[in-house]
Amino acid sequence: MSAYCRIAPGHPLHGPYHATEYGFPSSDERVLFERLSLEIMQAGLTWELVLKRRSGLRAAFGGFDVDLVAAFGQADEARLLADPGIIRNRLKVRALVENARRLQALRASHGGFAAWLEAHHPRSRAEWAGLFKRTFVFTGDQIVGEFLISLGWLEGAHAEDCPVAALAAAAGPAWLRGIEGGGRS
Repeated sequence: MSAYCRIAPGHPLHGPYHATEYGFPSSDERVLFERLSLEIMQAGLTWELVLKRRSGLRAAFGGFDVDLVAAFGQADEARLLADPGIIRNRLKVRALVENARRLQALRASHGGFAAWLEAHHPRSRAEWAGLFKRTFVFTGDQIVGEFLISLGWLEGAHAEDCPVAALAAAAGPAWLRGIEGGGRS
């Protein structure tokens, strides 16, 4: 069983995320943007800290409404950097705002983030990482891999013997239709 599948069950933060979100697909733009944003916020920190700050991040970033975040300016950045309920890192905050703007552009070119992902599927983890680096900011290999695993684009969210694995597979993750790869470490 994967390490995450061993530690998550019963944990007040990891448990619900592991059982109902991790590895489950979504095409909802807010969910996709939130998950990418959370992975960016996690860089260099623990996933538990991100989950602890998740509600604060949702409130501060307008429920991860792409258009709202894309319109953020300097006053919003100052507000965010003063908010103790979020992860206050200037580079990460700026990345979320810039990525929201880039997601708006994906609407014009592909019809949205979910359609963009689908248009580029299947790919290996390395190919996805290169594509994300060309398309977004603050999206290194680990961030991209975990984002894709968390939404079922790449295999690895759950160990085969994890009770949640069958539920996630029944939800129709993209990795079942293509190239496999990666896993949460």
